[in-house]
Amino acid sequence: MGKYSKLAEDIVKNVGGKENIIDLKHCITRLRFNLKDESLANDETLKNMDGVITIMKSMGQYMVVIGEHVPHVYTEVCEKIGMQPYGGQEGEDSKEKKSSLFNRVLNVVMGGMGPCLNMICASGIVKGITTLLTVSGIIKPEDGIYLLLTAIGDAIFFYLPLMLGQNVAKKLEMDPFLGFLIGAIMCYPAINGVDINLFGHVFNATYTGSFLPVVFMIAAAAPLERFFKKYVPELVSNFIVPVLVLIIVVPIGFVLIGPAANLIGVGINLALNSLIEVSPLIAGTLLAGFYQVFVLFGVSGVLYMFPFMDLMQGIPSQLMAYTFFACFAQTGVVLAVYLKTKDKKLKSIALPAFISGIFGVTEPAIYGVTLPRIKMFVISCIGAATAGVVVYFTNIMMYTYSGMGVIGLLGLLNPEGPEILPLIIATLVPFVFSFVVAYLLFKDDKVEEKSNDKVKNPVKETIFAPIKGDVAPLKESSDEAFACEVLGKGIVIKAEDGKVVAPFDGVVRTLFPTKHAIGIASDNGCEMLIHVGYNTVQLEGKYFESFVTQGDTVKKGDLLVSFDIEQIKKEGYSTETPVVITNTDNYLDIIETKNKSVEAGEELLTVIH
Repeated sequence: MGKYSKLAEDIVKNVGGKENIIDLKHCITRLRFNLKDESLANDETLKNMDGVITIMKSMGQYMVVIGEHVPHVYTEVCEKIGMQPYGGQEGEDSKEKKSSLFNRVLNVVMGGMGPCLNMICASGIVKGITTLLTVSGIIKPEDGIYLLLTAIGDAIFFYLPLMLGQNVAKKLEMDPFLGFLIGAIMCYPAINGVDINLFGHVFNATYTGSFLPVVFMIAAAAPLERFFKKYVPELVSNFIVPVLVLIIVVPIGFVLIGPAANLIGVGINLALNSLIEVSPLIAGTLLAGFYQVFVLFGVSGVLYMFPFMDLMQGIPSQLMAYTFFACFAQTGVVLAVYLKTKDKKLKSIALPAFISGIFGVTEPAIYGVTLPRIKMFVISCIGAATAGVVVYFTNIMMYTYSGMGVIGLLGLLNPEGPEILPLIIATLVPFVFSFVVAYLLFKDDKVEEKSNDKVKNPVKETIFAPIKGDVAPLKESSDEAFACEVLGKGIVIKAEDGKVVAPFDGVVRTLFPTKHAIGIASDNGCEMLIHVGYNTVQLEGKYFESFVTQGDTVKKGDLLVSFDIEQIKKEGYSTETPVVITNTDNYLDIIETKNKSVEAGEELLTVIH
């Protein structure tokens, strides 16, 4: 069993199960599901799940934000649902999913490019390193090592149609080797950039390093392959079907589909660049400032798609340069928060978010630190906009894709005459601006609350015991996650009765499928997690029975969950029950009962706000 096997299992269960999943892919931080029915997904359960940052819904996709270890979780999820990684799910009919034509086209294009990005990034880094070594005089263009490094850096861009052909074929449930072969034919040297007389007309096209032509050709080949497989005898189908597909698709693709696809790409890219040329300073500043909003809604890939085509063909892109430095604004804010906050929980989130942000992965910073404190998110957007101004005045361009963050800076070096100073300025300006402003304006939630009149007239709310048993401070919990109060402050009840009742009037926010944990919010806004036992999630609901569902309104004393104490103990699990106020930061103080034991319904905690 893999490290992320349990997390993957819980994610599958809470997106509606295997049967609700039509397709799955991942980007740098997110699992991107296409679901038959999004209403079957348990949003709140997923948001509160260990290992999940948050969930997003956009462009027909249900996105579970994981973080930098998403490839490992993706592999585990694929295993759980019977899907080949980067392939299609076994036995699923993707046509059942109703989505717009634009979304379907986008899914195919991104499905083809997604698996290539890491290799493209690696090649871009090598190109940047080669540029630095050449400028510094360490190697020369006539050296053999220079030729090898150039081959490493350029090969993927030259032969991109091969990889795209294979990936898009998988996406369209076509033989991936046939897709690979179509891509290889498009890169065949003898037919690229030369006059070819076909049907009385001369055609001259180059498809090496191209993007859309192979996507469109595979899209045309896939239905042809399915058609021929129906009618060609199975005995000869394995080699006759490819013959029929190739002799039809390749000539038509070379003279019609390919040029049309290139024309579409050039047209859209021209429109985007024209918008920038009308007022490059304003457009570039706005693009940079709003880029993190695009990331927030998971649509940044749409913005990059067509400029990315330019890079693949060796054409520099300023549009991509405008948005590149936004991550440094985000990390500047997060560092300021980390240094200024006294909240240990926030510090524990901010430090890893800062580190991942330096390398361009900003979702942990956005969802974990800045977005919950909207003022900080706005500061990061303004800081990113300052980078757009620097890019405009220094004329920074992206020459190749070498990733994001500090490593990605290599792709912004001009091979003809690399200038490092503008890149340093464009990195430091948004970082320093965002850091200084955030440091001056940030206040811990508790500090902000103390400035409120509520300090003079504090409001108390009594929380009643949800279960009978002896009580102990939360810090004495045998589970480290609860003991260090990273989930919030509270108390531990050593359960003597297998009944969990509502500790106040409120709403059931979260009921875990395993029924061992329940989240409930009071009418006054107090949010509580009641967690029966430690590691009892592994019982998968055995010995537990729930009497409410997620979203139910309950009154104090209503039965929520029952469980068999003796059977759970026989299985080797503790029935210690942490009762935690998960929105602890919203309160001035949380006072524990002084009693050594409590009956269900007796006073347990007092929260002051």
